[in-house]
Amino acid sequence: MKRDPQGDRAYLTSIARGAMIERELEPDFSPAALEELAGIRGPATAEGSVRDLRGLLWASIDNDDSRDLDQLTVAAPLAGGRVRVLVAVADVDALVAKGTALDGHAVHNTTSVYTPAVIFPMLPETLSTNLTSLNEDQDRIAVVADMVFEEDGTLAESELYRAQVHNRAKLAYRSVAAWLDGTGPAPQRVQATPGLDENLRLQNRIAQQLAATRHRHGALSLETVQARTVFTGDAVTGLEADRKNCAKQLIEDFMIAANGVTAAFLESRKLPSLRRVLRSPERWERIARVAEQYGVQLPAEPDAAALETFLTQRRKVDPEKFPDLSLTIVKLVGRGEYAVDLPGSVPPGHFGLAVKDYSHSTAPNRRFPDVITQRLLKAALAGAPLPYTNAQLAELAAHCTEKEDAATKVERQVRKSAAALLLSDRIGEHFDAIVTGVTEQGTWVRLFNPPVEGRLDGGTQGLDVGDRTRVKLVSANAQRGFIDFVRA
Repeated sequence: MKRDPQGDRAYLTSIARGAMIERELEPDFSPAALEELAGIRGPATAEGSVRDLRGLLWASIDNDDSRDLDQLTVAAPLAGGRVRVLVAVADVDALVAKGTALDGHAVHNTTSVYTPAVIFPMLPETLSTNLTSLNEDQDRIAVVADMVFEEDGTLAESELYRAQVHNRAKLAYRSVAAWLDGTGPAPQRVQATPGLDENLRLQNRIAQQLAATRHRHGALSLETVQARTVFTGDAVTGLEADRKNCAKQLIEDFMIAANGVTAAFLESRKLPSLRRVLRSPERWERIARVAEQYGVQLPAEPDAAALETFLTQRRKVDPEKFPDLSLTIVKLVGRGEYAVDLPGSVPPGHFGLAVKDYSHSTAPNRRFPDVITQRLLKAALAGAPLPYTNAQLAELAAHCTEKEDAATKVERQVRKSAAALLLSDRIGEHFDAIVTGVTEQGTWVRLFNPPVEGRLDGGTQGLDVGDRTRVKLVSANAQRGFIDFVRA
């Protein structure tokens, strides 16, 4: 079938819906959920013990096109070089009650699914991009992680509570990063909000200290290239590399800190929690062999601090190729999962972040594990019975891990379908590539330019993750999301 470029978006949307159904994810909300939605007249109002923090210089920083705003941040200098950082997280539970039809849809999918052509939100957009979103110039109810850090980035104290907040500026990663790096002007909303520029610079400074502290403890400095599908009208016209920047790093570091104090709070109350864990990598031997290629000897057993030292060295020596090394390490370290931490047990922690206490609590508009954590936290703050039993939490942890994996496969399939459309007229061309996966099912490679991943069907003997090779494109099937290469 001949491609009609202006039909690319509709074609990819159809593929995405089919992939959702194939992976047992629900692309649409039930009539019962939509009926419940119609009965929600406005955002949650302040009831009970809710502080009023609307006077602070709250701002959101997210992707340019994000509309489901989960968190706001603000900072304040304290005596002795200390810094107070507050992270406000949307109180989704205030409008989406446990056991409702809306909650049922969120429980089933457990996550929003982001594909190039269409988003399948975990919650209806009336909620996730409006009534439960921390939108600019709007008052909202949030759960606040209030943290005080020493000058060197170590946590001194923390507190959790509910509060009213007001977003003064909806900002985007790219423009904020360019301004902080000195390569672009301050975003218009920063210029128009007195004091916000100084506040964001303070946030950036303490975020860098937090990152430095984590990396000293072995948190991994990884920088992979994410490919974003570019549309011109409804036609796929390119793939754009989306790299990490200082604004993304700022938010990432604050979210890691907030997730950490949330998990620690529940543990201090001797309550169960849902943790995000990344166990020691099973393929450490291969990681060590990759390091040997650069003349570095890693310990025989998994050692996050030693791996981080190696990564830091390589970033300094060859920053241009560092994302390719990062991709190799990411593939070998493996994927995270959800697990229940019961009072008195020793949590497995997160190998990549080098932290023991870590939950997912900062994105409840788009991730159901965060809603679970929010409900546990709110129950603890109110002294109310917990909303889930230990057995229910264990079942939900396994379910969330399974559905997250399904959602990831949908997103990857549709990205590959978009890439196949883009490459459909380049059959027979040769490309430089890096091996990203070797399993019993096959070998996968990712091209350096454009950043497209596909299956290597010939000449795979002796190849392993991280090896570089030259490949020839032999087929691109957009309907199935298949891109096939042979070794050139």
